[in-house]
Amino acid sequence: MSAPMTLAEASAAIARKRLSPLEYLDTLKARFDALEPTLNTSVRPLWEEAREDARKATRRIARSGPRSAIDGLPVGLKDIIDIKGHPTTCHSRHLLDNMKQADAAVVAQLRAAGAVFPAKLATHEFAIGGPAFDLPFPPARNPWNRAHHPGGSSSGSGSAVGAGILPAALGTDTGGSVRHPASHCGIVGMKATYGLVSRRGVFPLSYTLDHVGPMTKDVASNALLLGAIAGHDPEDPGSAARKAENYRRALGKGLKGLTIGYVRHFHEADQPATAEVAAALDAAAKLMAKEGAKVKTVALPSLNDFAGVNRAILMSESCAIHGRWLRESPELYSNLTRKRLAPGLFVRAEDYVQAQRRRRELVAAVEAAFAGCDVLLTASSMDPACRIDDPEAVEVTYPRQARTAFNVTGHPALTLMCGLSAEAGLPLSLQLVGRYFEEAVIYRAAAGYERAAGWKDRWPGA
Repeated sequence: MSAPMTLAEASAAIARKRLSPLEYLDTLKARFDALEPTLNTSVRPLWEEAREDARKATRRIARSGPRSAIDGLPVGLKDIIDIKGHPTTCHSRHLLDNMKQADAAVVAQLRAAGAVFPAKLATHEFAIGGPAFDLPFPPARNPWNRAHHPGGSSSGSGSAVGAGILPAALGTDTGGSVRHPASHCGIVGMKATYGLVSRRGVFPLSYTLDHVGPMTKDVASNALLLGAIAGHDPEDPGSAARKAENYRRALGKGLKGLTIGYVRHFHEADQPATAEVAAALDAAAKLMAKEGAKVKTVALPSLNDFAGVNRAILMSESCAIHGRWLRESPELYSNLTRKRLAPGLFVRAEDYVQAQRRRRELVAAVEAAFAGCDVLLTASSMDPACRIDDPEAVEVTYPRQARTAFNVTGHPALTLMCGLSAEAGLPLSLQLVGRYFEEAVIYRAAAGYERAAGWKDRWPGA
């Protein structure tokens, strides 16, 4: 199949009246029909509803032009994000009939901008399970190799965008769950600064770690989508008092003049990466230097410190949400979800308090690193995606990553493709991290690398 348009490309074509939203959606629906039977990206297809909205957008744009840069464009929703008139199942037996009477804040923002919603997308159960086969819906699969898992927990979002079924989707990220599937599916995933994007109307996992983030094929599209969902929400207690910005404003500036701190010990010592991942990261650092960036080695606390703090907080806060179900109806969870949630019943208040204290020290350490650089370069996953039917490999590879650190600190972090594994042809990815609310700087660095490296033009099967 031919490569589909990205969100940014479709936006430009619609603005120039070379494409209508309805034509674009119908093209994507044909791709969905061809690929979905083997990918399982969706738990609730909404294509007919989206088609009616795309038809209205086509008429509206013909009359008066687009109301925004995403008018008429499709965005998929991880099925822990509410959309009015449909259930939010969280991929779980617990919530099969969880019908919603209102849109989540991010959905309301997108709807006001003219976006349409073709599907509720697969997720790991309650955003903490894994690729499970004992749930009402099958797990999503990796579009680059269907025998492998797509990362999680925003698994359907990553798979749908990676396959070109959708140009964009929203995921959620508590320990890396936007960036993990983005890494494994060869796309761009952004976890913005904590509080920049509202979480109202999104089923929670951990109140102080949760984020909602955009997932797209390329950097320009990601910046476009973040601009549509960012901004203060007074009804979300964790929302930051910040307005959305034009996050695309620096995409063309390139890497020259930026100082990039390369955190090598994450993948060389703390969680040693495979040789292919390490080589891809080194090659990316060299290319960034060639493009004009100053690249220097930077040290942060050990990944083990960040992971321990994340686990104590996540387990405690998730138990505040799931404790009753764990005690009264544990059999309704998948085996894997139950195994991951149950330890929260045994975390002491002392552990939670000490983790929050250590968290402040880790924040200070990352902030200190930014005194001498603009962006941090780190690994994302230390391994390519493992087979989806190998639970032992899933358990081993899941914690081998450098994403959780920046849920603990709340700094913005983006992953994008930086290579392909030789054996299975699976994407390898890097992570770029920025100062609080400097998403535009991350996008600038990511776009500079993306242009020079060319990985964004690679699609599964190409």
